[in-house]
Amino acid sequence: MTSTNLSRSICILGLGLIGGSLMRDLAAQGVHVYGYNRSASGSRAATDDGFDASDDLTATLRRAEQDKAIIVLATPMPAIPGLLDAIIEFAPSCGITDVVSVKAAVYELIRERGLEDRYVGSHPMAGTAESGWNASRQGLFTRAAWVITYDHAADASDEWIALWTDVAHMILGVGADAIPARIGRHDAAVARVSHLVHIFAEALAIVGDNGGALAQSLAAGSFRDSTRVAGTQPSLVRAMCETNAEAVVLALDEALDLLHDARDSLAKPLPDITTLAETGYAARVRFEARHGARGESVSPVKISSRPLLRLNPGAPGWVRQLEQAETLGGRIDIF
Repeated sequence: MTSTNLSRSICILGLGLIGGSLMRDLAAQGVHVYGYNRSASGSRAATDDGFDASDDLTATLRRAEQDKAIIVLATPMPAIPGLLDAIIEFAPSCGITDVVSVKAAVYELIRERGLEDRYVGSHPMAGTAESGWNASRQGLFTRAAWVITYDHAADASDEWIALWTDVAHMILGVGADAIPARIGRHDAAVARVSHLVHIFAEALAIVGDNGGALAQSLAAGSFRDSTRVAGTQPSLVRAMCETNAEAVVLALDEALDLLHDARDSLAKPLPDITTLAETGYAARVRFEARHGARGESVSPVKISSRPLLRLNPGAPGWVRQLEQAETLGGRIDIF
């Protein structure tokens, strides 16, 4: 038993920014954690930093099976099918979670393999434009929203509830806010606040670059901040947006309507974007209030203002509590 109340070891497959940061945080909490990285240089860098890492997938999974560990899938989406097949072969009794930014595509792969009773989806809303073990750091998830899915909760077995509870403890143990959401609602939400942002950042970066040397020389904070995630590896952007295309298209259509209205307003003899500017300002104020931002703060997020619900997994009414937390965008605690 550790300070995170986890009842088993954690095996992380993929030691990049998210998987590596998770390993650092769990190790700091005294959790028995080890992992695999496809790149030998990545696993060697983790080992050199004092962590338990390997580039041998089969050996790592056999070890996880012996430990009855929870396996965390922390690779880009294209690698997930092969990892699931390897888990079936070499770690057939281990529980599984993931940190992929889309959930429906992962869950489809899970169902195709009959792994629903062994899977709890999750997704931390944290990260940078950098990647790889050397980008990982302790404390990345502090106060970050971390979704935990519960589509299987209504008819779940005791084993699934125990897995769900451990995944929740893992999230809470690294300082994140555990926020329950069903898979479809998660994907619709992140299309608006993450995946669409990547598309806009790419477009803004291209438009700025098309302005030539003078535009680039004049670019300052607003351009830097709005294009930050355009520095993300293109393969990762594609994996996020293309596997959540339906939800992204809906969000993109809404954004395009706003942009077309702004364009039409600016093309008039008397340009007027009052509605866009005032509505956008109000939306940003609501976001800051939601996240406890303070104008005088050095850090934009100081405290979590997400509603808190205390939950006893498996107790009567617990699914209704999860639904309530999802509706409120609330975080949960486990007792």
